[in-house]
Amino acid sequence: MPEVDGFDEFYRGSRQRVLGFVYVLTGDLAEAQDVVQEAYVRAWQRWSTVGDYDDPEAWVRVVASRLAVSRWRSLRSRARAYLRHGAVESVPPPGTETVEVVAALRRLPEEQRVAIALYYLVGMPVAEVARQTSAPVGTVKARLFRGRAALAGLLAVTDLEEASGA
Repeated sequence: MPEVDGFDEFYRGSRQRVLGFVYVLTGDLAEAQDVVQEAYVRAWQRWSTVGDYDDPEAWVRVVASRLAVSRWRSLRSRARAYLRHGAVESVPPPGTETVEVVAALRRLPEEQRVAIALYYLVGMPVAEVARQTSAPVGTVKARLFRGRAALAGLLAVTDLEEASGA
């Protein structure tokens, strides 16, 4: 742990000035707060050296301004990549079948729902589902069996209701 004698006083005495400086640079208060926080963390980590400087606040300002510029460059690079490669193709909305399955899954007991999700959606083997849920393998198999049966019943009721026009 670095030597922190005097750091608290330094921080309390300089944080508003440094924050104001970075806010003027970025034009975004939240971004300025993040950058200033990171700069002070770095100063605290090196306080045994930074604290001996003639003007430790100047060191924090330089670090904060470099961090702000670095973030700006990163954002600019991402914007260029976006323009170069185009927008990510939008994902189509879920079909009615997906919505029905999700609604039916929500009606299952949590243990069955988790087992079904891990086994069918994540693709875990039964033994791994058992390990993840801290349940015996036989219990997981029973949950999968009961969950499938319950889903079949729930989805059949939905299909019957649609067929009858209810």
